[in-house]
Amino acid sequence: MPGRPTLPSLPADRVADAAERARTAATSPTASVQALGLGSSRLLAAATLDDGLVLVVVPRSGGLAAAVREAPEGDLAAKVTVTSRSAQPLRNPLRARLELAGWLTPVPAGEETELVLAFAAVRPDDVLLDVGLSATLLCLDVAEVLLHEGGGWTSIEPEAYAAARPDPLGAAEDELMSEHAGPLAELRARVQAWAGDDPVHLLGLDRHGVLFRVEPRTGCYDLRTPFPAPLTSTGELPSAVRALLACTS
Repeated sequence: MPGRPTLPSLPADRVADAAERARTAATSPTASVQALGLGSSRLLAAATLDDGLVLVVVPRSGGLAAAVREAPEGDLAAKVTVTSRSAQPLRNPLRARLELAGWLTPVPAGEETELVLAFAAVRPDDVLLDVGLSATLLCLDVAEVLLHEGGGWTSIEPEAYAAARPDPLGAAEDELMSEHAGPLAELRARVQAWAGDDPVHLLGLDRHGVLFRVEPRTGCYDLRTPFPAPLTSTGELPSAVRALLACTS
């Protein structure tokens, strides 16, 4: 019986950095917050600034804003969850779930305008126009970072999370996948040959490689076909994909 095509393994020194992946997941628009004594609710917006500061926008008249204002110690224990979902037609579209646990605190009035502008620089959102009116800006003092992806989870030091940056291909991922649909489909077919009868779907890409979701009869798992070297710009993607196709032929 013929063997499966050999796929390149991922060397330890080229594993996509977990803190970078967490910062990339943090750019997703869907976020919720769970606060002590208040249960869970959806946030109007959430963002991690370039310096690692985590900000959230909540309704000014809501229970969360009031609880933070009235907290005896000036802060409120809370967990912010950001969910990253794939746009691809998957059985389970969940790509990653980022959990940031810590304490919510009010933003000093004198810093609000500057922080709103910094928020808008990394995640523009019309709701920022309501801050100070019908919305309130809060800061999360992060104590714990957990990244759930591919059926597992990784604990990340808050300092490492703050120092990391989102993957440089993240903002253009959808456009890149559309522009290079042909070669990526060919690569998916190679991975499908390796996976056998289990359906394989293109999940996404980052500077370290192309990501696939494999869906056995029950459950699913993700795998990465790594580029020969991490990309530094989107212009390097075509040659990197050609190199992968050459490796899996």
